Amino acid sequence: MSKAAPFLMFQGNGEEAINFYISIFEDSEITSLNREVPEGSNMQATFKIKGQEFMCLDSNINHKFTFTPSFSIFITCDTETEIDELFEKLSEGGILMPLGDYGFSKKFAWVNDKFGVSWQLNLPS
Repeated sequence: MSKAAPFLMFQGNGEEAINFYISIFEDSEITSLNREVPEGSNMQATFKIKGQEFMCLDSNINHKFTFTPSFSIFITCDTETEIDELFEKLSEGGILMPLGDYGFSKKFAWVNDKFGVSWQLNLPS
């Protein structure tokens, strides 16, 4: 096995999603973007957030499933300003746990972004 990477499948807005992600996280980039992909897809891409590689597919097929909070991306923040800004930008799809002190960290939140992807934001004590 050469590597393992989270794989996100979008339905028509994948390129918009990854452009949004790399715009809000420092040290993030699109590492490959292929719009010439097999039939039934718009785009395949890989991108990195803080060194973590993600794979992405934008499907033309309207699937009966989407993202679920049972899989989330866990982000460890360095400052209160960082967690507050990420919370504001990533919570458009809904707040599963409001930003607060839950005892296991200084500040924590669990949110869904506007694309349906779930994020856990943590500021350690």
